[in-house]
Amino acid sequence: MENVLAILLAGGAGERLYPLTRDTAKPAVPFGGAYRIIDFTLSNCINSDVRRIFILTQYKSLELIRHIRDGWNILSAELSEYIETIPPMKRVSEDWWYQGTADAVFQNFQSIEVEQPQQTLILAADHIYKMNYREMAEWHRQHHADITLATIQVEPEQAERFGVAEIDAEHRVVGFEEKPKHGNPKRSPFEPSMVSVSMGVYLFETDVLLRVLHEDARDTSSSHDFGKDVIPRNLDRLRVVAYDFRDINAKRVRYWRDVGTLDAYYEANMDLVSVTPEFNLYDRNWIIRTNVTQQPPAKFVFAQEGRRMGVALDSIVSAGCIVSGGRVVHCVLSPGVRVNSYCEVEYSILMPGAEIGRYSRIRRAIVNTNCKVEDSAVIGFDPEADRAKGYTVTEGGVTVVG
Repeated sequence: MENVLAILLAGGAGERLYPLTRDTAKPAVPFGGAYRIIDFTLSNCINSDVRRIFILTQYKSLELIRHIRDGWNILSAELSEYIETIPPMKRVSEDWWYQGTADAVFQNFQSIEVEQPQQTLILAADHIYKMNYREMAEWHRQHHADITLATIQVEPEQAERFGVAEIDAEHRVVGFEEKPKHGNPKRSPFEPSMVSVSMGVYLFETDVLLRVLHEDARDTSSSHDFGKDVIPRNLDRLRVVAYDFRDINAKRVRYWRDVGTLDAYYEANMDLVSVTPEFNLYDRNWIIRTNVTQQPPAKFVFAQEGRRMGVALDSIVSAGCIVSGGRVVHCVLSPGVRVNSYCEVEYSILMPGAEIGRYSRIRRAIVNTNCKVEDSAVIGFDPEADRAKGYTVTEGGVTVVG
């Protein structure tokens, strides 16, 4: 993998995750208690021996850059390994803000040329999954591909949410349809009852990548997006091959989540607190790394007669948390959370530094970073009352305290 360069697209504004993205980029949003969203893609890279990584930032990137600086300084410059954050720079066009995923990579083509990788791996920095990119690279080389597109199998009724790949018997992508509405999407050759959809993970021969990016940049009608423009336009001209995603943990299930909406983000966090979660954070053969802050151990207090004891059931509780005479059920508690006495918190995500006041009742909620919930608050029981308080309530009925 020493001839592979990874480029993580981490510049999206994340409007659909607001207010979690009010002050930070989407890839830097906390996830699963101790982690940030970007940690999962970065861990895939390190575990796959991809050790040259560009991270293209843009929107409110300071917190993300600091997270990378403090938590991911694990590679050796002496061995030409690095994780480099690259902000937009006015180098190749009048519009220096990135206009799309393809434009983001195009504006950094000179940095790619300097590195001279044989293949370039394009990755989204806001998906939750485990993939061994080495296996994808081997598939790419075995099939003499110009471009390899990672696909995942979904039920046909889910296809309208994705870009559907039409794949022939030799695994070549011969058609691509973005979010089909007709109800009869092309079936997958890997499993005839399923549909293969794009994961937004692409492996290019680098000379091919640079050529198609320059062509796309000259096309004034293009939206400069890999999925909408670059891949469909080149299906007839180049050898584009599909790689069927294999989860490195699960043989029966392929876990991949795009946490681009509040409901998707909430459900993916709730997945983690299942008794046997589909996505296993505790796999020592595929470590998920992050920036570990110095925190004392979690503490549960007031187990005394006549007073409700602090307890957390079916929950993830991070370092630095104090559950002080409250009851937490099926929740994700990020570092430094405090739940005060006589509280009931259920099916919720408490972000770093959140504090829940005494006698509060909270259900199906996300409490944002450093938010202080007042005593006797009632959140998540009446959507209209929550909206009246200025909280966001999602289509799925999750209340976000911002």
